[in-house]
Amino acid sequence: MVNRAMNVIVIDYNERWPDLYKREANEILEVFKNELVNIHHIGSTAVPNLKAKPIIDIMPIVKNIDVVDQFNGKMIGIGYEPLGEFGMKGRRYFRKGGENRTHQVHIFQADNTIEIERHLAVRDYLRSHGNEAFAYGKLKAQLAIQFPKDIEGYSLGKEEFVKGLEQRALAWFKSCELSNLYGTDPSKSP
Repeated sequence: MVNRAMNVIVIDYNERWPDLYKREANEILEVFKNELVNIHHIGSTAVPNLKAKPIIDIMPIVKNIDVVDQFNGKMIGIGYEPLGEFGMKGRRYFRKGGENRTHQVHIFQADNTIEIERHLAVRDYLRSHGNEAFAYGKLKAQLAIQFPKDIEGYSLGKEEFVKGLEQRALAWFKSCELSNLYGTDPSKSP
């Protein structure tokens, strides 16, 4: 049986998060090797100065999503719990840390551009729009106080804001007219 309980804690940005991502990304690279196309730090811990749950979100991009399950044993070996699609078709989800989760891995196949762009757009939009990041961080901090042991209540509380954020981020991301959406950070484009 899968334990879905989780302590909801939102803290100020921690400058160690990028290093924690890099360390974990290197371990994931060793697991997937040639199956891996790219790997990204996503989610709130990837946005400087954004309040966040102290959980590193990682998005590996693979050649073939159907072979990812063959790596479950190796992911268990580095501390991850494999949970399959976990409610999102075309994804493989892994988590580390149980109730006090430390990392989440969201794996997508390279041609799943809708999900990949959505994650990268939100990350890069928040990096470039400090007022949006501040508002989002404030909301998350309030919800964490309101729902300290209820991840579902926390998630539902931010759902409307996140939907609007995703729409604004995707419109902004597409307007950047980048030639390489998966290797470029629009917040650093001229």
